[in-house]
Amino acid sequence: MASDLRRRLTALTQQDTPDPDAARAAFADLLDALNAGQVRAASRQDDGTWTAHAWVKEGILLGFRLGQLTDYSTPAFPFFDKDTYPLKPLTPSDDVRVVPGGSAIRTGAYVAPSVVCMPPMYINVGAYVDAGTMVDSHALVGSCAQIGQRVHLSAAAQIGGVLEPVGARPVIIEDDVFVGGGCGVYEGCLVRTGAVLAPGVQLTGSTRLYDLVHERILTPTEGAPLDVPERAVVVPGTRPITSGFGAEHGLSLYAPVIVKYRDAQTDAATTLEDALR
Repeated sequence: MASDLRRRLTALTQQDTPDPDAARAAFADLLDALNAGQVRAASRQDDGTWTAHAWVKEGILLGFRLGQLTDYSTPAFPFFDKDTYPLKPLTPSDDVRVVPGGSAIRTGAYVAPSVVCMPPMYINVGAYVDAGTMVDSHALVGSCAQIGQRVHLSAAAQIGGVLEPVGARPVIIEDDVFVGGGCGVYEGCLVRTGAVLAPGVQLTGSTRLYDLVHERILTPTEGAPLDVPERAVVVPGTRPITSGFGAEHGLSLYAPVIVKYRDAQTDAATTLEDALR
């Protein structure tokens, strides 16, 4: 199914004025596949690398081209958006907890059974949120972001989204990652299995990550944004400016630091109580 859908969408997105009926039919099939988790904006290969699927993002963008502004409001909830992007259809059989208080999940996002959504939070189109994950209050899962199993996105965590450029890798958070309160992960960063981001850590595609344990500096490689190692424990840090005006005034620059790799003590400190699920 995915290969046929890819062929249809690729042909349509290459046309300046695609046939509206054919385009809407293909887009509807894409939404169904995204909602069911049958296609993803990025997928993991056997060697641990991640590949972005440009055709999926092109199809999502096609939906914005096709859509017309529509009033989805209820008496208590004003809501105006493209008619191609209503809220995600959920029923109790989906086994997803969406606690009341202003949360929203846009259609075209996959949210696995046993995911918990605390209010208010938001999951955007193209995102993939796997089983057992908690999306805490004021957290954002941006467009096409890939979130693994048993991840805790703490309060006010921001997982950036990306639709353009279509070939760019989205932000990826692998299994069993703890993302602390107020963290920001953007521009295609990859956070590997079991890593811990302490509250306030900010990571972008061009961030330099200082590893105290192995005495190295991790930097993005050509064509791939920052890659945070498995089980790394990252905290906010600074590095001094050593010359000129910065040195004169004692200024420092933000620098995330790996202070250790995950151990039993870290596991205990970051365990999400089963009762909350």
